[in-house]
Amino acid sequence: MAAKKTNGETPSFEKSMEHLESIVADMEGGELSLDAMIKRFEDGQSLIKFCTGKLDEVERKIEKLLTKDGEVRTEPFGDEEAAPPVDLTDGDEGLLF
Repeated sequence: MAAKKTNGETPSFEKSMEHLESIVADMEGGELSLDAMIKRFEDGQSLIKFCTGKLDEVERKIEKLLTKDGEVRTEPFGDEEAAPPVDLTDGDEGLLF
């Protein structure tokens, strides 16, 4: 399965996501047999479980780092204040890009 160890190492989150994206592309391609589709689906489910676990682990680590006096506090990711919205239109001509 996707989260199996190769050469004694656990696959990285990034490699697992790449593999998941490849599975999705294969399944969307419409060329797989039913058996192959089911196998890819099972592999994808395993990858989703692995990646979700990794994300949960990182979230717990971040919360632990933000814990102060026994209380978890949240902090904005990036700037303290949100930047004001930017008008991307040029009059009646629509978007600039």
